[in-house]
Amino acid sequence: MALQGWRFFGVSATIIIYIGGVLFLSMNNIPGSHPKRTRIERFAEFSSFHSPRFPMPSRKMTIRWCRDLKYLNRELPNYTDDKAGDFYTALPSSDVSASLQMPSAPMLTALASFPGSGNTWLRYLLQQATGILTGSIYKDYGLLKTGFPAENVCNSSVLLVKTHEWGSKAWAPFSKAILLVRDPEKAIIAEFNRQSGGHIGFASPDRYKRTKGKYWQQFVSNKLKGWELMNLSWARNFTGSIKVVFYDDLVHHTERELRNILDFLEFPVSEQLIRCAIMRKEGIFRRKKRLLSFDPYTDAMRAELLARRRLVYGMLGRLKDND
Repeated sequence: MALQGWRFFGVSATIIIYIGGVLFLSMNNIPGSHPKRTRIERFAEFSSFHSPRFPMPSRKMTIRWCRDLKYLNRELPNYTDDKAGDFYTALPSSDVSASLQMPSAPMLTALASFPGSGNTWLRYLLQQATGILTGSIYKDYGLLKTGFPAENVCNSSVLLVKTHEWGSKAWAPFSKAILLVRDPEKAIIAEFNRQSGGHIGFASPDRYKRTKGKYWQQFVSNKLKGWELMNLSWARNFTGSIKVVFYDDLVHHTERELRNILDFLEFPVSEQLIRCAIMRKEGIFRRKKRLLSFDPYTDAMRAELLARRRLVYGMLGRLKDND
């Protein structure tokens, strides 16, 4: 009898606990029955990271293109400016997979840069100024849905191909390259923001102080080495034709730099599209400025940044490193 009593008590307690749990969860799921809880995000260290707390380009953020974007037909003959419109060939916008099956062309141009150097913004400007899609060796779903449907296309159907890689395997597919270079101080912070808050978001100030600042110190050390290797590798060892573009020049002399780039690409310039691109140059892919209440770089970090910047800029022919 005593054993049966304990069994009955155990079963009853289990039922009561189950019913209580169901009632508790039901009450907590009633809208407005409890204050909204703050969702804690685990910051993702990849480009497609999205969080409602950090702004990201979305399908609602539409871009006004100067001309409908199309794929490039490299087999067409040369055209003058008044026939620039004939330099385009239509490919169904939904048929991105078809372009992936096109054979690689001998004249493929890389848009190489260290992360955080303005690669996405330059791609945006070139798409505005030409009406031609730009590709990438990556597949960033955030960009794929917001103005770059040729993400992951790496052939002659696109104007050029984005890459952050370096080394013989990285430049093997390319015969030409545009090397986009930005001040490492700003590029590293931009990449830190991207990894924490997406393409146009920001890292939380607390993020810099993670593990008593050791995480940020290691991040700066690793990225600064990568910045130097990336730029010098392409500048010294790439055997094809290369054009160096400095981000600061692109910001302050946008039209001049765009014209020089199109000349390097041997692409016919449309005055109408150039004017339109300049008028819409900001777009949605440039991160707005934000001032921190503290300097994230220590004196030792700044000394190292300055030394490597002078070295790389000197190798690239940028004698004035204070531009």
